[in-house]
This record gives sequence, structure tokens and C-alpha cells, in this order.
Amino acid sequence: MRVAAVQVASTIDSTANRGLVEARLGALPADLDLVVLPEATMHDFGPADHDLAAVAEPLDGPFVATLAAQARRLGATVVAGMFEQTDDLPYNTLVVLGADGDLRATYRKIHLYDSFGYTESSRLRGGDVEPVVVDVPVADGSSTSVGLMTCYDLRFPELGRALVDAGAETFVVPAAWVAGEHKLHHWRTLLTARAVEDVVPVVAAAQGGERYTGHSLVLDAWGTTLAEGDAGEDAVVTAEIDPADVARAREVNPSLANRRMGQR
Repeated sequence: MRVAAVQVASTIDSTANRGLVEARLGALPADLDLVVLPEATMHDFGPADHDLAAVAEPLDGPFVATLAAQARRLGATVVAGMFEQTDDLPYNTLVVLGADGDLRATYRKIHLYDSFGYTESSRLRGGDVEPVVVDVPVADGSSTSVGLMTCYDLRFPELGRALVDAGAETFVVPAAWVAGEHKLHHWRTLLTARAVEDVVPVVAAAQGGERYTGHSLVLDAWGTTLAEGDAGEDAVVTAEIDPADVARAREVNPSLANRRMGQR
């Protein structure tokens, strides 16, 4: 499976962000199976008093339509983060668009970022506590089951276990990982931990620029970094994920099969 993690620096101008998505995805090669954009690609979080409910969009709104057009053009599955409109506080939602442009899945962020002096739950609502796994077709006619998580979800290993128990063979992690002391170390370490303990490749697309950590990553099922971006606004990280390598990793390291705690 050929994957790309596309790093951007979204603003609080949704129209400009759609143009950024079109430009960045328009420059991608045509041989990709899976393209991942960050959390909040549709619209940045903005300052703490920025009203996200006022800018949230429905799932049939202009942001998803932009992603659908790009997915069709690339012939690839596209995953990106948005703020999803409701009758109250919006969801922090990942949308998955198939190569035909159809909306294949949504994942509403479970663990809101009420940490490091920030209170995401004051502006957004948490999603249902339910793992979301979606099949991603691959050019050779096979498919891979991809489990979805968003940013702060990384700090909760039980979600990773729920995803592999639901059949995930790869994790996708869009994020807006806020920069700060220790944060890049935490980002790399937690992504690696999820790959190693759940024996899955991980595709992590991060917001870049001054406010966020950047460093989009692709790791294999051994926890080895296949590719990593920098802290800038326009990194594109591509890599090849080999399902046979995942099978080998799970054979050599059968920790999932050897579990005793949490098993019925």
C-alpha cells in the first residue's frame, strides 16, 4: 500500500484551506492508495475563544466536497480532519473519502484535549466510544483495514487495542500536535509505542508551522520510521507499507496473541 502523509498549516479561513488542499493534493503523484491530511485541515482551532460551532460544516458541505473531488482525481482513499456541524457543539471529525468520492466512514474524536492547559471540550463534543475501522482498497486488488484515531487519542493505548481487536492492520493518525517542551519527543514516542505494541504500521499526518509540532511520520509494524517530515508547513511524507511485512512482524512478535489481561 502506497501512502502519503500531507503536512499543512491550516488557518481560520476555510475557503483558503480548501484551496490549500486542492494545491497540495494536486501536486501528489498518481500512484498512491491512501492520502492522509491532519486534524483540523478544514479550519484551524484558532485562539481559545474562537467559535468553532460558527464555522463547522455538515458532512455534505464544501470541505468534504473538495476532498471527494481530490480522491476521485487521485484514485485514492483520502482521510482528513474537520469540525462537523451539529445542533450544539461540533464534533472533531475525521472523514474518509473513497477513490470514487463517496464518504466511506467518519470518526468523531473520542478523547478531547483537556490537557497541557488547554480545554478542547469547551468548544467541541466527544464522539461515541467506539473504534472505527475502514477497508482501504489497494492497487493490486487487495485491501487493508485501517483504524482511525486523532491526535490526543495517542495517549490512550486502550483505543489502539480496541482498533486491532476490530481488525485494524494499519493505524491512521491525523493530528494538530501543539508544539512545546517535550512535545516532539512525546509525539514520536507515542506513535512508535502504538506501532510496536499493536504490531501495526502507523501513518501520522500533522499540522506544521509555528504553532504545531509537525514531523509527520510513517512507521512500519516493527516501530521503525520509514519516513519523517520536518516542522514546516508543506512536508509530504510517502512510504510503501507491505502487508507481508506486517504478517512477518506479528509472527515474530506474537504479543497480541499472547495477551492474557483484558481477554475473555
